[in-house]
Order: sequence, then structure tokens, then C-alpha cells
Amino acid sequence: MLELLKTANLALAFLLELGMLAAYGVWGFHAGQYTLARVALGIGLSVLAAVFWGVFMAPKALVSLPEWPHLAVALFLFGLAAAALWSAGQPTLAWIFAALVILNQVLMWIWKQ
Repeated sequence: MLELLKTANLALAFLLELGMLAAYGVWGFHAGQYTLARVALGIGLSVLAAVFWGVFMAPKALVSLPEWPHLAVALFLFGLAAAALWSAGQPTLAWIFAALVILNQVLMWIWKQ
């Protein structure tokens, strides 16, 4: 049963990472004044975050961060995503996202995932 919960938590982590990219995209598409700026922010910020995550934060990242800096950067990036949702007019979704991130990160730390 515990192994199933651990697997579910890893799946949640992946979904939250995708949600983070989507949140940056949602914010970008709402932030620009002109259509071209919105598209550039919506796509560009998500791509930039995905590249950063792949280089520094992914399980098989090119540059491996120590445990505490990794946690701090992850919480910062997820926090920015929640703030992006809030800023884009989705406060309920921002709270749900933030709560799931906290639950996921606590379980990742407890289970050393």
C-alpha cells in the first residue's frame, strides 16, 4: 500500500510540474498588452521554465543541486506559479495548486523521493 502511495506522489509531482508550466503560460497570455506580447510571454515563459527545470531540477538533471537548495528553488518556482495563477484571476486554483505542492513536497521529503 505504501509503495502505491509513493508512486501516486511521484505522479502528482509530475502533474504539478506540468501545472507549473501551464500556470506560467496562463499568466503570460493574460499579461501582455498586445497579442504578440501575450503569445511570446505565454509560450516563452513556459519554455524557459521547462528548460530551467530540465537542467537543474529534474530527477536526471544535468546539474544536480544539493537537497536544501533544490527544495528552496522548487518551492520558489511553484510559488511563482501559484502567484501567476492568482495574478491571472484564478485565486481558487492558485490555492489548490499551492496546497497540493506543499503536500507533495512534504511527502517527497518524508519518503526521500
